[in-house]
Amino acid sequence: MAKPASPLDRFRRSNARRLRATLTDAERSLWRHLWRIPIEGTHFRRQVPIGRYFADFACHQIGLVIELDGSQHAEDLARRYDLARTLVLEAAGYKVIRFWNHEVLSELDAVLDTIFAAVEEQQAALAVSSASHPTPDLRSDPPPQGEGV
Repeated sequence: MAKPASPLDRFRRSNARRLRATLTDAERSLWRHLWRIPIEGTHFRRQVPIGRYFADFACHQIGLVIELDGSQHAEDLARRYDLARTLVLEAAGYKVIRFWNHEVLSELDAVLDTIFAAVEEQQAALAVSSASHPTPDLRSDPPPQGEGV
């Protein structure tokens, strides 16, 4: 039987739904075009709760977060907040890439190219890290069932 959701979990899910329902123009545009990136084995989600934050877009399989920033993010207080937020997300194992809203709206192909490069980089990093810790080969076959001491 599933454990009932805590009030905090219900609050976070409710906030994520609200954020998905009120996407900015840039978020809506990027979401409509993310499928153009050949990202086999990955799945981007939007307005994803990670820790105490909501990432604009995230791919858990490769640990990539995409943030879209409006002009208010250029202000000093917002820049400090974004830096702290990025550090928390990176500590949780995510690589964070950021784009200005106007870049998504006016240079979408360049944004998609950058995301594709980041996806490839993350996939390569995962392949290297899993290759450096291979499962050791068994020295011999295990004894057949029912045999042994």
